[in-house]
Amino acid sequence: MTSKEISRGIVKAVLTLAGITLMLFVLYKISIVIIYFLIAVIMALIGEPIVAFLKRKLKFNNTLAVIATLSIFFAIIFGFIMMFIPLIISQSENLSLLDTNSIEKNLNDLLIQINTYLAEHNIDTLALLEKSNLDSKLNFNFLPDILNSVFGIVSNLGMGIASVAFILFFLLKDKAVFKRLFQKVLPDDHEDKILASIDKIKYFLSRYFSGILLQLFIVFILYYIVLLIFGVESAFTIAFICAILNIIPYIGPLIGTVLAVILTMMGSIGLDFKTEILPTALYVLIGFTIVQFIDNNFSQPIIFSNSLKSHPLEIFLITLISGFLLGITGMIIAIPTYTVLKVIGKEFFPKNKIVKILTKDI
Repeated sequence: MTSKEISRGIVKAVLTLAGITLMLFVLYKISIVIIYFLIAVIMALIGEPIVAFLKRKLKFNNTLAVIATLSIFFAIIFGFIMMFIPLIISQSENLSLLDTNSIEKNLNDLLIQINTYLAEHNIDTLALLEKSNLDSKLNFNFLPDILNSVFGIVSNLGMGIASVAFILFFLLKDKAVFKRLFQKVLPDDHEDKILASIDKIKYFLSRYFSGILLQLFIVFILYYIVLLIFGVESAFTIAFICAILNIIPYIGPLIGTVLAVILTMMGSIGLDFKTEILPTALYVLIGFTIVQFIDNNFSQPIIFSNSLKSHPLEIFLITLISGFLLGITGMIIAIPTYTVLKVIGKEFFPKNKIVKILTKDI
């Protein structure tokens, strides 16, 4: 190899590296647009069955079916917003006059009540609390800042909804046009395999996301019932937040349960700890545990095993590995990504022994 060839190789490598760096920089700068597009794609997967139903059963034309589907999505979003606006307004008014010293005092009172209860069972935690000086380390002045951040997010929500709706409309309306354009840029040798993979991916992901929505709705209703039975304040909000946390596999339900118990106890400050706060918190804990038992043994197997044709242990290992590599984000995207990879493997490497085992039911 001559020095000229080596120089060319170095220049080519540098240019390639620069090109990759530039591409990553551009992707970073337009990351919000990519997020909007991905959300629109997910909603399109959910909306396609609705469009098909309206066209098949109600004889809507394509444009009218798409508009009706978007109207359904907007109605759902608007309904949730209208449910939370009164709560947000009242909480913002409270936080604008927030007395952080009062919150610290209430929390200390709750801790003292817990300590009194434990002391009756020969467990002295008050000395440990004073020794650690925990109350001086707790600072609630961050709450108004959090509120300001939330308002900043909400201010950009309108732009996000409009962008997603615009993209979603054309993804649903001109699906056939996009498919033809996509076919033109595909290599002829692999066109059939790629198109078959896309159709299968759409099928499985549509079932997955539809199943997730159904699962979250069921969990939300059960959580809400549990909280209503035991008279927990802000039952709707707590149930909704805990249900959304179920999107995070395995860890989400645990976080939701702990959060529900804490919020239940915080909402009962001023009541007797032994006869009211502790029993209610324990009942909520038991109720949420029962809901998780129902979800783990009925809802999730239907979604993961039947919808995605994957064994529960297979899903658990993939989710766990993704969690270690990419954290919570990895756990959320693990199952859809794994499903896409399985479909691609089935189409392009059907004779591979490992692929055969993992995709035998696809």
